[in-house]
Order: sequence, then structure tokens, then C-alpha cells
Amino acid sequence: MGLIVAKFGGSSVADATSILRVAKRVVDAKKAGNEVVVVVSAMGDTTDELLDLAQQVSPNPPGRELDMLLTAGERISMAVLAMAISDLGVEARSYTGSQAGLITDSTHGKARIIDVSPSRIQEALDQGAIPIVAGFQGVSLDTKDITTLGRGGSDTTAVALAAALNADVCEIYTDVDGIFSADPRIAPKARQVPRITYDEMMELAAAGAKVLHLRCVEYAKRFNVPLHVRSSFSDKEGTFVIADLDDQSKIENLSTLGVVMEQPIIAGVAHDLSDAKVTVIAVPDKPGTAAAIFQAVADAGINMDMIVQNVSSHGTAKTDVTFTVPRADVGKAESSLRAVQNEIGFEDIEADENIAKISLVGAGMRSHPGVSATFFKAIADAGVNVEMISTSEIRISVVTRADDAQTTVQAVHTAFGLDADGEAVVYAGTGR
Repeated sequence: MGLIVAKFGGSSVADATSILRVAKRVVDAKKAGNEVVVVVSAMGDTTDELLDLAQQVSPNPPGRELDMLLTAGERISMAVLAMAISDLGVEARSYTGSQAGLITDSTHGKARIIDVSPSRIQEALDQGAIPIVAGFQGVSLDTKDITTLGRGGSDTTAVALAAALNADVCEIYTDVDGIFSADPRIAPKARQVPRITYDEMMELAAAGAKVLHLRCVEYAKRFNVPLHVRSSFSDKEGTFVIADLDDQSKIENLSTLGVVMEQPIIAGVAHDLSDAKVTVIAVPDKPGTAAAIFQAVADAGINMDMIVQNVSSHGTAKTDVTFTVPRADVGKAESSLRAVQNEIGFEDIEADENIAKISLVGAGMRSHPGVSATFFKAIADAGVNVEMISTSEIRISVVTRADDAQTTVQAVHTAFGLDADGEAVVYAGTGR
């Protein structure tokens, strides 16, 4: 007998038929001798519909009330799934995030989990019931208000509960058969990856891969919780995310494939169309100006990613500083910089939202020369121009035009021999 925490995304519980399918899968896992805790997202596009409703009645809704509204989606999912499981002859009990013991800070819209006290969940397990927990939400320790964890927060809810309950595995059910070497919607020949490390998955998630939420993987790595990404629409094994591919002992009793020995140089290619490029023009080239620019952006609560500073123009002692930010934060970034323009002394700001970030990720980069050469040759041969470059130990990222994203992903994917013989299956189409 093992303890499984299983999270089902919006596409997996999109309608009554899907919920009945999930209920049967959960009951089958229970009857196989496992203890099961379920975490659910809102049904289908419910969260988007609730956001649209909020915008129709208020252009700038208070964060507290918006969180109260958005958490309704997951509460619907948990209740109807509990009903479906009960009809299959197994007791199920639904819990909100606060009832499940998810304690957060008081930041509405993107709260962070600071503690998990799952006493009611453990009590339900001890009594033979299946707890169904609403993902994406918790309760503030300070204000006692309902909070939400941000988009993809149900993944984080599931991993946090798995860690607190010392679960054997956290299963993340989605609409594809596991983690692929690229988004199957962009690269139809993407190959399923049977095993991947936390570090590689964090780089892919940060670079735009949608199958797992970045904070979820960070949490799993911190508490060494094995993640099992699979489809709720098929019985295929999927992908395990673990600490080290040289040590697969934590999943040997979970996998029908056993130990997978092949460890490819490249784990995958990710793309992100949600960023924008901001250029601060003609910045005085002297100590402290870059710090002042980045401090202004940080004070506005904006995360920057790629950063490039050009060489000073001859005889002008001026330089340009370019960085990427989430597209939704472009206006806020411009406003924060305009407020300190006289103090810093730059001439102007340009924003470009028509960009894509393409990233190549793989732990094998550390020990295999020639990866960069192959990467940039593939992009050049595809006729795509590179505007920015950023690297880490296991990642290379470039910025291109948004219209070139699909061409670039497919070219790089092929250049590294990642193409599969057939086409990957996307069962529902939402990506989560």
C-alpha cells in the first residue's frame, strides 16, 4: 500500500463525462490498495470565465474579493468529484484549501505557502475516505482571508500536500501523455521523456513549458517528492521527475518500465510567447545606473529575465540596457522607469511585445562540447535572427521574433535528434 496525491487539471475535469472518468480512475487506485488524496483545478475554462465576470463589473477588483470569487471554481470541482466517487461506493470528502490546512502569506493573487497542517486530510485517510482538495487556494496566516496561489497553483497545492503527508508520489494528470521534448502543439514530432531531473524541469518550466508549474517543481525538489506526470485520458506510464537519473530507487516500485538507463544530452526545447522586451535607451555609462534601473523595476514588483547591456557608443558615454519582463507588466515597468528618468538620465524607453523566448535545456550540456554550435547553426539555417542570448549551466535561451517561434522550435528539435517517428497526442488541447 502506498500514499498517492493525484492532481487533476482543468482539462481533466472539464465536464461531467470527464469527472466520471476521473472518479473511476481514483476509485481504481483506492481498490488497488493505495491511500489516495485528490487535488482538483477548476473545470475547463471556469477561472477565465470568472475573471471575465469580474472585469465586467469592476475594472480593478479588490484582490481580496477577486480571490474569493476565483476559488469558487475549484470548490465546484471538488464537490462534484466527491459526489461521483461516492456513487461508485467509496466515501469521499471535499475540502477547501483552508480546510485542508494550506496556510499562506497575505498576498492576494500570488500567495506563497508558508505551512501545511493537513490534520483533517490525515483523519479522512485514517477513516478510509478519499479526501478531495480544492487546489490553487489557501488561507492567510495573518488576515485569515482566502488567498490564491496564482495560475498553476493547483500543482503547488498537490506537491505541498504530498510533502506534508510524506506521500510516495505526487501524480500530475494533464491532457498529454507526460513531459515531451517540446510542446506537441508546436512540434508534432515531440518525443516523450520517460525520466527528467528536477533541475531540468525547473529550467523548462521557467522557459515557458506549461506542463508543470515552476513553483511546484521547486517545492518537489526541496522535499524530494517524486512527480509523476501522466494523462487522465490514457493509461500510459508518463514521465517521472526525480532528483537524479543515476538514482531511480524512489520510483522503482511505481514504474512498470523499471530503471531507464538512457540519459540524453538534451531534455527538451521550450518556448515562451508571454514576455516582452524593454530597452532603456542612451543610459549614462557610469557606476550605479544599471542598479538604479533594476531597482525601479524591482520596486514595482516585476520579475526580469534576460538582460543585455550594449557597449557604449564611441564618444558618447551612453549605452542601451535591454531586458525581458512578463508582457502583462510592460506598462508598469515603463511607468516605474519614467518616474526615475531624470534621476538616471536616460533618453527614452522602447517596448516590444512581439517576441518569443526559445530555450534548450539538458543536464548533458555540462559535459558535451558543441551544443551551442549545433543550437545556433540550426537557428541560422532556419533563417531566424537572434536578438538576445542568455545561458545557465544547463540552458541556452534566445529571443527571436514571435512569428519565428514555431520555426525555431522545430529546427532546434530536429537538429538535436529529438524527433519521434510518430506524432504526439494532445487529448484536450488546453495544455494543463
